[in-house]
Parts: sequence; structure tokens; C-alpha cells
Amino acid sequence: MLHDSIHRKITYLRISVTDRCNLRCVYCLPKQGVVKLERREILSYEELLRLVRIGVELGLTKIRITGGEPLIRDGITSLIRAVSAVPGIQDLALTTNGTLLKELAKDLAGAGLHRVNVSLDTLEPGKYKLITRGGNLDQVLEGIGAAKEAGLHPVKVNMVVIRGVNDTEAGDFLRFAKEYETEVRFIEFMPYFHNEHFWGWDKVVPRDEIWKNLDADKHLVPRLQTLLTGPSTLYTFKDGQGSIGFIAPLSRRFCDRCNRLRLTADGALLGCLFGSGGVDIKTPLRRGADDNFLKNMFIQAAGKKPHRHHISKITTPLPSMGRSMSCIGG
Repeated sequence: MLHDSIHRKITYLRISVTDRCNLRCVYCLPKQGVVKLERREILSYEELLRLVRIGVELGLTKIRITGGEPLIRDGITSLIRAVSAVPGIQDLALTTNGTLLKELAKDLAGAGLHRVNVSLDTLEPGKYKLITRGGNLDQVLEGIGAAKEAGLHPVKVNMVVIRGVNDTEAGDFLRFAKEYETEVRFIEFMPYFHNEHFWGWDKVVPRDEIWKNLDADKHLVPRLQTLLTGPSTLYTFKDGQGSIGFIAPLSRRFCDRCNRLRLTADGALLGCLFGSGGVDIKTPLRRGADDNFLKNMFIQAAGKKPHRHHISKITTPLPSMGRSMSCIGG
């Protein structure tokens, strides 16, 4: 079994399958874009599948496919099908911006995907187009409907709350969760590499402020937490279906219960989104390392997992090794 240096059990691997995205959200990428990885730098599906199997032998039970936008990578359903067939995986999920979900939801469910998280930061079409630099809100809403129809439950909607951008819409998302019977998760705005042009502490809306603005005591009751709920603290509506979650990495740090590693699109294993260390597993993988050697790479990555992140109002650390968020995986 994988454990880190303070005995946290590592059971969760997030895999970025591409650094590319069909949107250019203002808080994620600078206007001029970033240098894309060359195709040969990105792990192949065969390489990813081998690493998944090795990780599962070490005790990983939960896999999340991310990007960039994972649905733009050719053959993504074939990867889902192969990963879902690996014995020992209990939860297989995918994070997407939802723009291609309408066309792919049924195939993804048929390939063995359990559920999806959809990134959606506004319910106003004009604002959505501005935030994403050209996106179409209707495509995302139709994608959420298709995911529900395909049985990808629960559909989770991730809203990054940014002061002066979308913080006044929290109440709209509260109603959305109830009406669409989804789980809306309010996420504090975090600093990422390449978003220093946009990020600032003045744009962060702490979890308690969101709660107060929602008058949440009137609407919500705590929900039982499970290993699959991850860093989110969950609530259900007192008088209806749907649920609300809060992810507060800045105001209510959850590092003590973090159980994940990240595999970047270019083949690095990271213990923390904001850590400075990591393990290059691609090089030995492509040089013919055997499974035992690669298992030791997982063990090294877990051993390098920091006890906690150190974001403060004085310093703004960047994700590991200077990678963009799209390469690390959201």
C-alpha cells in the first residue's frame, strides 16, 4: 500500500491526458496562451494504462481523468474502457468543461465511466463567453443533461467563485443544484502558474463568506462524508434534492486528509498541486524499466508529498515544476 511520510494512505490518482483545451478561461490561461507540449512529450494511452495497473497494485482505487480538456483527445473512450477493466478500481471519474459532453456522455458511460465533474463558473451566457473567451453556455447545459440521462451520477458542477466576476451568482447556482438535481461545489479561487496575470487575494471569496451570502443555514443540512467526497464538505437541501459542496483550500485547508497523487500529461508524478517536488516517471518508463522499478517511483512520489501547502498572503507559490494547470490537471 502507498503511504506518504506522515502516514496518509494514497488511494487516488488524477491523470491529465492532455495539456490542450478548447476554451481559454481568463483565470486559467493568459490571453496570449501558453506553449503546448509536443505530441511525443505526452504519455500514450498504453503508457497510461500500464501506470494505472501498477498504481492499482499499490492500492490505488480511485482514478480521475482530467486535462486540459480530456474529451478533445482522440480515442478517450477507449482509454476509459481499458482503465475501467482494471481489477481493483472502485471509482472512475472525469473532469470536463462540458462542451463536448452531449455527444460523448452515452459512449463514456458505456465504456465504464462512473461519473463526471463539469467546470462551470457562470449561468449567464454573455459572461460565460467572456470568461471562457468564446464558449457557448448552452453546450455545457446540454452536456449536463446528457450526462444525467446517460447515468453518470452524481453529476458535479464545479464553480470557482471569483470576487467581481461571478460571486453574485452563488445563489443562482444554489437554485441550479436543486432544480437540476446536481451537486454544485463552490471552490475558492487559487493561484496557478500562468494565472498570475489575473489572480489576487482581493479576488478570493472565502468559504464562510459564500455560506453567509447564501443564507445557507436556512437551506442546507450536513451530509454524511465518504472517501469519495474528497476535499468537499457536503450539504443537502432541507426540502428537496440536489446537494452543495464547499472546497476551501485557502481558508479551511484539508491537507491532512489528502489522499492523492497527480500524473501530469508529460509524465511526472506530483504529490501536491502547489508543491515544488515531483518524480519523472516517463523517462524510466520509456527506457524499459520493469514494474518493480516503476512501483518504486510511485513510492518516491508519495514520500515527497508535502505535509501541507504553504500558500499565504505573503507568498504566492506556483504549481510543481513550472507546469501550467492544464498540464497538471484540474
